Amino acid sequence: MTSQALSRSEASPAGQVTVGPRGAARLRRGHPWIYRSDVLSVAGAEPGAWVAVLDPSGNMLGTALYSSASEIALRMLSDKDAGTHPWPGLLRRRLADAIAWRAQVVGAAQAYRVVFSEADFLPGLVIDRFNDVLSLQVLTQGMDGDAVRAIVLEELQRHFSPAGIVERVDERIRELEHLPPRTPGLLAGTKADTVFTLNGVRFQYAGLSGQKTGAFLDQRENYAAAARYAHGDALDVCCYQGGFALHLAAVCEQVTGVDSSRPALEVAERNAALNGRELEWIEANAFDLLKDYAAGGRQFDTIVLDPPAFAKSRKAVPTALRGYKELNLRALKMLRPGGLLVSCSCSYHVSESEFLEMLAQAALDARRQLRVLERRTQALDHPVLLTVPETQYLKCIVAWVR
Repeated sequence: MTSQALSRSEASPAGQVTVGPRGAARLRRGHPWIYRSDVLSVAGAEPGAWVAVLDPSGNMLGTALYSSASEIALRMLSDKDAGTHPWPGLLRRRLADAIAWRAQVVGAAQAYRVVFSEADFLPGLVIDRFNDVLSLQVLTQGMDGDAVRAIVLEELQRHFSPAGIVERVDERIRELEHLPPRTPGLLAGTKADTVFTLNGVRFQYAGLSGQKTGAFLDQRENYAAAARYAHGDALDVCCYQGGFALHLAAVCEQVTGVDSSRPALEVAERNAALNGRELEWIEANAFDLLKDYAAGGRQFDTIVLDPPAFAKSRKAVPTALRGYKELNLRALKMLRPGGLLVSCSCSYHVSESEFLEMLAQAALDARRQLRVLERRTQALDHPVLLTVPETQYLKCIVAWVR
């Protein structure tokens, strides 16, 4: 079946959902999510269906993608009637808009996020570009249909002419969304692996291995910021595939990268070879290694802390903040006067104010003073919607240490 035929058959929403006053108020404030607890009734909506959304009085609130499994039951697509914006055509326009917007903010970059889910008004769809290979990930029932994939592939091939398009699969998300098992693989083209460049640094990309979409792009601008101030002996903690470490290597005398993942470090080592750099890579638990380094009097001029998300929910924030404080406290004790601390958090549930307060307390306990050079967030290709705070998750503080 062609995508044109699919478009004609999907010209009208398949069902309608009535939401309560609290959900309707949230939509009117600009947030696109309706939680299951705010759904009053569901009529004729199959899992992943494109549905009309009504308030308790029967007034049209717009159209959305429906999930029968997620706590987020509705993810809004438009505040217009379905007849005004049929879903297949809307999908094509949103993809084109996302691609055009990246052309403005990333210029000739080889690697960047092409589609960022809700931030690009395409909830549950993530697409990254790595030079001549594109990687996509589907995270919701509404984006998992064959019709959607056909349109997405057609548009990506039309705009990019990639050597390959791979699909990444998050098994946990698919289980939560009650989606059938799916095998990661090549959806189009012949190529899943490539080499891409960030800020002049070369990286390998293996489309069917690694985390998320295969490599992290959200720190691209922060890598460059760290390199502007870094100097001397540097330590990159939770280095993954060497993003910060390889940028620091251009300006520092010696760089050590630490991670608990042997496969990640093997990729980091290959990335170093690509750039003609020799770095020290250590497989270790970050907390244990920093404790040993601090006890042994080891010192550095630059330390980067880029741990994985410590808080998966708001309930986990106090524990996460204790973890962040321990890492930062040990790092501060190891920095020489005039040193640089680059401290990151990708936990959405930890706010910037909480993160800064944690850093201040760590500095007090370490008897050090911090002068903030830059307060940064995710790269521009990961846009932030003011009415959707969930789209802003990354904190990156670049600070001089006295």
